[in-house]
Amino acid sequence: MVGAGMIGAIHRRAAVLAGARITGVLASTPPRSERVAAEWQVPAYPSLDALLEDDSVDVVHICSPNATHAPYALRALAAGKHVVCEKPLAVSVAEAERMAETARSGGLVAAVPFVYRYHPLVREIRARRIDGEFGGWHLIHGSYLQDWMLSPQASGWRVDPVAGGPSRAFADIGSHWCDLVEWVSGERFAEVVASTSIAVDKRPAAGARTFSADSPDPSSAEYMDVRTEDCAALLLRTASGVLASTTVSQVSAGRKNRLWFELDGARASAVFDQENPETIWLGGEDGARLISRDPGHGSAEQRRLSVLPPGHAQGYAECFAAFVADTYAAIGGDRPEGLPTFDDGLRAARITEAVLRSSRNSSWTEV
Repeated sequence: MVGAGMIGAIHRRAAVLAGARITGVLASTPPRSERVAAEWQVPAYPSLDALLEDDSVDVVHICSPNATHAPYALRALAAGKHVVCEKPLAVSVAEAERMAETARSGGLVAAVPFVYRYHPLVREIRARRIDGEFGGWHLIHGSYLQDWMLSPQASGWRVDPVAGGPSRAFADIGSHWCDLVEWVSGERFAEVVASTSIAVDKRPAAGARTFSADSPDPSSAEYMDVRTEDCAALLLRTASGVLASTTVSQVSAGRKNRLWFELDGARASAVFDQENPETIWLGGEDGARLISRDPGHGSAEQRRLSVLPPGHAQGYAECFAAFVADTYAAIGGDRPEGLPTFDDGLRAARITEAVLRSSRNSSWTEV
């Protein structure tokens, strides 16, 4: 495990559930590596070199800041390790292209945790689309809203474009929405017109103490100008001509992690809300109904991923566990459906670049 923050801990949990033995952890500094290693009851690696020279390592999970993804992943692939790399895959398209090509040419499994693909009812909508239930799409729309950056005192390495890259909100969560909607709908976004905005123009400097909204002494923090977006609004057109729109925000009060989409077809519509993943809304001309997750009904993939009985809520953690389990199955030679790879990470990088270019140029931009 490279990186030991919130997402690193989630990777570790999913890896253990999938049967992995954690050989060690490399955190941001040697003291932090030692602290986390003690908590996880695993060894601490003194350096990336030491990790990559360990012959017992089969898979490297990269959960460190965005700017480190490309150099770390390329070194891991060169060392013959399979890689799970957090998104965004890279901070530029050129880096993402090199990463995807290196993984392909080396015959290694290289996965990106676009884990919302692993909600059972997302699989149900996709299966019904493949079966032709919805007809051709007329309109695609939705949003991905969070509020963790609402406070002017909220900050961290993601705000620094050197560490986080030129896009923040869209690269972080808008990429999830686009990946999920393309995969479920079968459509590919071909062009976009986008606008981004910065809601808070100064935040505590990356690396400085991060204060909560009710912090008694925010004045002691050093501040930096914010150069990455808090919000983005997109109008998209797919290769087949379907119109789509989405709104992305990390400053929408009360929205903790609301990835929502609606697919409107010629015969029926479908809605998924990640904050309420146990049901989906299916609409028809004669009315609408809610479908509940149930391992005894629905598509084969919905049943496979439904690990708890009906009425026993499962969500993000189970998605992550299923993604890591499928990654390890792929390493073992299986071909699990829907496993997001570095090619999908490259696709997200290209969409992100198009969004930024369109926002600068105020014009339709090809992906």
